[in-house]
Amino acid sequence: MEIEDIQKKYDIIKSELSKVILGQEEVLRHLFISLILQGHILIESPPGLGKSLMARALSRVIGGTFKRVQFTPDLMPSDIIGTTVYRAEADRFQIKKGPVFTHILLADEINRASAKTQSALLEAMGEKQVSIGNETLSLEPSFFCIATQNPIEMEGTYPLPEAQQDRFLMKLVLSYPQVDHEEGILKNYLDGFDHRDSPEKYLDEICQIDDILAMEKRCRQVKVEEKIVTYITALVRETREHLNFSFGASPRGAVALLLASQVSAVLDGRDYVTPDDVKELLIPVLRHRVVLSPDAEIAGRGAEELLGEIIGKVEVPRS
Repeated sequence: MEIEDIQKKYDIIKSELSKVILGQEEVLRHLFISLILQGHILIESPPGLGKSLMARALSRVIGGTFKRVQFTPDLMPSDIIGTTVYRAEADRFQIKKGPVFTHILLADEINRASAKTQSALLEAMGEKQVSIGNETLSLEPSFFCIATQNPIEMEGTYPLPEAQQDRFLMKLVLSYPQVDHEEGILKNYLDGFDHRDSPEKYLDEICQIDDILAMEKRCRQVKVEEKIVTYITALVRETREHLNFSFGASPRGAVALLLASQVSAVLDGRDYVTPDDVKELLIPVLRHRVVLSPDAEIAGRGAEELLGEIIGKVEVPRS
């Protein structure tokens, strides 16, 4: 698959998703970048901003299967990965697969489940396989998890530890739509749209799962000059030296930034990475990989603000 083909597919997918998702162009772009890399994504937003609809719509346009799990404190690891069930007619135990055996999994309010259940999902995300009984089963090659958490209601939650958040390629923060987009949402409902309907009613299938895998292979071939590698390294290392961060981003964060920048270049029709690709993705890729210092928290400073300072501080390589 050539770069022009990927860019064309992306533009069509973006246009198709805009039929039901209004005013989230940047989020959809970053979501698609993560999908191509199967890097998994953590979305934080208040309820009612269309996270579930976004995941269902995405699975429709790429021709993938979709499953949703509502995370609760009593959810068990077996409810995610599956378990063994005794079948009397066969006189033996058989594996009952869990919802992770899908192309796109929506882990809704992941921070409401216990650490044990969170870990079961995160292990599946990292290894692309699960162990049930004495058997190890592989997940779909394109398995992609979209996890959500609500920043408003924190009572009764189990916040993801920093080491587990580091497993997500990006963390996206959804904001309320602008006036014209919100009016557009209301007009869609007046025209008969219903979020409870199957996405097939409103959206066409644009590509297939094999196309997504081919896109990843082509994106990994995008040229990255040594000065860009040096730039990414300097940005990530600066997070470890910044006085307002207790802990900076790990090498895994640097790799994520590099790979995501390659995909970003392709979506813009280029076969090479620029500093702008890196700057665009620095905050969504690193915001969940850094830990604020106590002084920064007291001062009310956020990771996004501090990462923005780093972008301004580190010298941009010249072309």
